[in-house]
Amino acid sequence: MPTFEDYRSWDDEQSWELLEGRPYLMSSPSSLHQMLSMSLILALGPHVQGQGCRLLHAPMDLKLSEMDVVQPDLMVVCDPSQIRAGHIEGPPRLVVEILSATTQRHDRVRKLNLYARTGVAEYWLVTPYPFMVEVLHNRQGVFSAVGAYTEGDTLHSSEFPNLRLELASLYASLPPQPPLDEVREGTPAYLSGR
Repeated sequence: MPTFEDYRSWDDEQSWELLEGRPYLMSSPSSLHQMLSMSLILALGPHVQGQGCRLLHAPMDLKLSEMDVVQPDLMVVCDPSQIRAGHIEGPPRLVVEILSATTQRHDRVRKLNLYARTGVAEYWLVTPYPFMVEVLHNRQGVFSAVGAYTEGDTLHSSEFPNLRLELASLYASLPPQPPLDEVREGTPAYLSGR
């Protein structure tokens, strides 16, 4: 099975991740993904730097074991000894993954389980469309949901208690998306006369 050293020798023209010694070829991010990533960087940067932490973004290798190397969309590292010349060594305090149709199961299943068992403290799953952010906190190797937020909400972080991220401004930075026929409150016809 491939290891970290094998991974480092692979073709730089393609983006790979290694989970439990199995290689996964990653697809190129969409423009919506990149815009959301940049908006998150601008919003999160000042909060984490004020706490002596570093915000890093893909492509940056995160080595969690000899058989597990991934490239999270964003990660916050608060221990300077984890920052190596070519990669991050060990679990970050926060990992953010921006979901897409091609990465959703990878991020929600494989990487979620990897991040939980290796000690990532907090994990955000960001869905660009329809816009939603799910915040998960690691409790003894298992992630528990602590909040789900949409564009009208203020995100709160368990790991960074002073962080209050107004999602309306993040959402406003994205290009308009086609409307969805979402579930909405209403009155059934048979109740309208009561």
